[in-house]
Amino acid sequence: MKTAKPGDTVTVHYIGTLDNGRIFDRTPEDTPLRFTIGDGEVFSALEEGVCGMAVGEARNILIPAEKAYGPRRPENMAVLKREQLPPGVEPRVGLKLQIRLGSGRELIMLMTAVGETEVTLDGNHALAGLDLTFALRLDAIDP
Repeated sequence: MKTAKPGDTVTVHYIGTLDNGRIFDRTPEDTPLRFTIGDGEVFSALEEGVCGMAVGEARNILIPAEKAYGPRRPENMAVLKREQLPPGVEPRVGLKLQIRLGSGRELIMLMTAVGETEVTLDGNHALAGLDLTFALRLDAIDP
């Protein structure tokens, strides 16, 4: 029986959940995920988990935070004075802002707290610091 190996293009369906059971992502039934093992299109831990699977096989693949989006980093947080916000921006928790860093790079940050004089912005990925579980079924292997 053929099993998936590096270099193979595979087609999978998955449901991604957090430790508390909350679903954070899933493939639609009519739109599976297709990737080539070893090309870095998905987490390397997910690629490793698919290796050795046969078509039709299902398995749960746990990806620790360090191998997914990494830990939550305090350096990706910022506290700004309200007057530093762009004109016309009404501060509210949940607001996403595009911030230009001194390096010229742009970063999307989420407003997580609003005070009388300051706001807190978080540039960490929403899934940073969280372990991810993929309930995955291998649907096809293309050489």
